[in-house]
Amino acid sequence: MASAAEQMARNMNFGAFRKATDLQKRIWFTLGALIVYRLGTYIPLPGIDPVALEEIFRQNAGGLLGMFDMFTGGALSRMTIFALNIMPYISAAIIMQLMTAISPTLEQMKKEGESGRKRINQYTRYLTVVITMMQAYGIAVGLESMSGGSAGSAVMDGGWFFRFTTVVTLTGGTMFLMWLGEQITQRGVGNGISLIIFAGIVANLPSALAGTLELGRTGALSTIFIIGLLAMAVAVIFVIVFIERAQRRIVVQYPKRQQGNRMMGGESSHLPLKINTSGVIPPIFAGSILGLPVTILGFSAAGAGPEWVTTLTAWMGRGQPAYLLIYIGLIVFFAFFYTAVVFNPQDTADNLKKYGGFVPGIRPGKNTAEYLDKVLTRLTVVGAAYLAAVCLLPEILMSQYAVPFYFGGTSLLIVVTVTLDTVAQVQSHMLAHQYEGLIKKAKLRGRN
Repeated sequence: MASAAEQMARNMNFGAFRKATDLQKRIWFTLGALIVYRLGTYIPLPGIDPVALEEIFRQNAGGLLGMFDMFTGGALSRMTIFALNIMPYISAAIIMQLMTAISPTLEQMKKEGESGRKRINQYTRYLTVVITMMQAYGIAVGLESMSGGSAGSAVMDGGWFFRFTTVVTLTGGTMFLMWLGEQITQRGVGNGISLIIFAGIVANLPSALAGTLELGRTGALSTIFIIGLLAMAVAVIFVIVFIERAQRRIVVQYPKRQQGNRMMGGESSHLPLKINTSGVIPPIFAGSILGLPVTILGFSAAGAGPEWVTTLTAWMGRGQPAYLLIYIGLIVFFAFFYTAVVFNPQDTADNLKKYGGFVPGIRPGKNTAEYLDKVLTRLTVVGAAYLAAVCLLPEILMSQYAVPFYFGGTSLLIVVTVTLDTVAQVQSHMLAHQYEGLIKKAKLRGRN
């Protein structure tokens, strides 16, 4: 039998949404913030030659630059103030999560509750500034050495002044996006950081689709292949939705206890374990780590590099067996590694024991932790295989048929996951509004 919350969720309609004024304000705030972000992706850095820059990105569209340009919504290829997007903040947050699992001081700080969380967030912001400044300086130096062939150098007037202005501008842009994402999370709907990346990917989806259809019109891609590509994208979306919503529910039983003359407890609950606990982190990290040496090898092979560099570049090309094997290996590694970071079976078992909960048939404490670890390992095997399959097939298509990044597994995974999370938050806000309405009606009837 469906619960009362599920019944209310089914009965939600446009009329209920029209009455939820707080939810409407949150949605309008979110849309306004995303519009501000998109406008910033068209404000260029000073001292950049757009013609030469466009030629450089055209030559390296299939490498690391192309992948990061997808996450930034085209801001990197246009070299705007939001060229680094929110990626340094994500890197800093992941590093802090890893450090929390390693450092006893940070782990204790995490257990302090709201005050500890605020301190960790403050450290994350400081680390974001450091990472952003390093990446911005690297971009400035790299731009000075890049040339678009006949279009000339990407920087019109290089030097320390250009590097300084680039570092200040890009750092300010990333910090503004970090603040904007936090404002969306607090005053809008959904996770602000995820929605910024989501907006960047979705903004360029129409142009990517138009480019694919143009390839079909010119005969570069057959009509049957384009139809198959769209069907594959729909199938990938279906698989992502199915796996991301799938859970392994472990039954947790609480014993009965007597308080005064009343018998309390005795309820049973469940501990939900997602199949893909690591989320979209493994594909992003795997693509970034593998894309960096591939891009460097591409630059070296383009110059007067040794013969072994050319050979290694051919082996590590997109769609080549060596590239795909390393890519799958990195996805599987980060799936297990990040799952171990975000979910600690020993802590979960200790919390269950603390509140009197137990898994039927399993002794509390160490045995429960081992059981949870065993179940989580099996789920992670399935989740890692799912991530590898979702990202592998589009990777082959991109290398063999020049399919845009936006039809790849990583981009679809981010878009679908963020959409599911945002819709779930909208539904929770509407349920809360309906509950408030029922409480108000009950109070009015009580007064009467």
